[in-house]
Amino acid sequence: MFCWCSLVYVLFFLGSFLAIGLLTICVLLRQLVKFHRRKRSNLNEKRVAFFHPYCNAGGGGERVLWCAIRALLSRYEDVSLFVYTGDLDATPADILKKAEANFNLTLSAERITFVYLRKRRWVEASRYAHFTLLGQSIGSIVLGFEALLKLQPDVFIDTMGYAFTYPIFAYFGGCKIGCYTHYPTISTDMLRRVQSQTQAYNNRGYVAKNPFATWLKIAYYRLFSRVYGWVGRCADTIMVNSTWTENHIVSLWDVPYKTHRVYPPCEVSQLKQLESLINEQDERITILSVGQYRPEKDHPLQLQAMYELRTLLNNDEALWNRLRLLIVGSCRDEEDRVRVKNMQDLAKHLSLENSVEFRVNVPYQELLQCYQRATIGLHCMWNEHFGISVVDCMAAGLIMVANRSGGPLMDIIETSEGSQNGYLAFDAYDYARCIATILYNTPEYNCKIREAARASVDRFSEKEFENGFLRAISPIMD
Repeated sequence: MFCWCSLVYVLFFLGSFLAIGLLTICVLLRQLVKFHRRKRSNLNEKRVAFFHPYCNAGGGGERVLWCAIRALLSRYEDVSLFVYTGDLDATPADILKKAEANFNLTLSAERITFVYLRKRRWVEASRYAHFTLLGQSIGSIVLGFEALLKLQPDVFIDTMGYAFTYPIFAYFGGCKIGCYTHYPTISTDMLRRVQSQTQAYNNRGYVAKNPFATWLKIAYYRLFSRVYGWVGRCADTIMVNSTWTENHIVSLWDVPYKTHRVYPPCEVSQLKQLESLINEQDERITILSVGQYRPEKDHPLQLQAMYELRTLLNNDEALWNRLRLLIVGSCRDEEDRVRVKNMQDLAKHLSLENSVEFRVNVPYQELLQCYQRATIGLHCMWNEHFGISVVDCMAAGLIMVANRSGGPLMDIIETSEGSQNGYLAFDAYDYARCIATILYNTPEYNCKIREAARASVDRFSEKEFENGFLRAISPIMD
């Protein structure tokens, strides 16, 4: 009995010592941040910092970042803007030049300062073979502390979804917190996919096939979602990019009164003015896919859809020979480049190497030419949070086939007779069937779909985004 009591006392004192130690570290860090803030030469200057460690990636999330910065620069003349970035291999001039080239933007370089972070590797998924969500979230805390110690802003805006940084900047930095959430780190859809033991890129086969491993993962997800809800509630204003994301964030964070749906900016004005370069004499019929080379974009499903399409067109070999799938996307790192190589190998395995072309990191003008020469758009991501590339294709005059889930289903594509502006599919055969339908539609009906699609995308323009963003951010800027 004496031994057990002694053990209890030892554990109690150890726990108390650790708690006091952590509390002391927290107090010292808070005082250090306050000291750095007092050292600023101009205390009346308002510092606004955007947290976007991959600001040089060139995807839809980066378009949100740069359009948000442009909106703040035009509205507020007395603020200093900073961008936390982990792109150590790119100079500020390189980053801005790429943003302007990729997104057709003009930015005031003299009013934007970059704060370089050296610990970005802590948030890379490849670093965590297991418990990836937890590992990346803890890694974002490490990265957040590095960011806060290098620059103490008055307003902190996260545009990548690193919610675990919010309490750091709120409690240690004393900052007002804003965020633009593209998709929740965890969702009830992910939980249902694990419960149904469905194998996917984020639910490996050995977990899906093992009931005990599945039970453990469900418990892990539920616990993580509770912590995720707590850190998310630290934000003062929350912007989400779609109905799907809004539903999940309201469910997880439970702060509907400060959650605003702000559709992401799409380059619809210029794309709507593009004229098709296709004529009746063209031999090629191009199916265009635009999106970053990431696992969740499910490019293999596009190849499987082409394989199924060839089967459907078995009696029309001449039509099949005219078809080409053009996959255009950006690569962030070596892991993405390996993914492209694997897809090229899969195309050969399916005997599609003569019908599929891959292009990586194309400049904006070349992308515009791709739009002008394409007839059909293809997007296969399940539960795409919004779908900027879907909107872009529709604005450019392509007939879109997207996944029957997420943003394309809830916000973008209408399939009802009389108001149809695109097609929705859920598996390889369904995609192939939709593409075949478009190929055999009358030119008049396809023209009607294109016109409806182009007319529907104005609500996703850059102007609408900037107005919504400035409305949502105003409470923490005043």
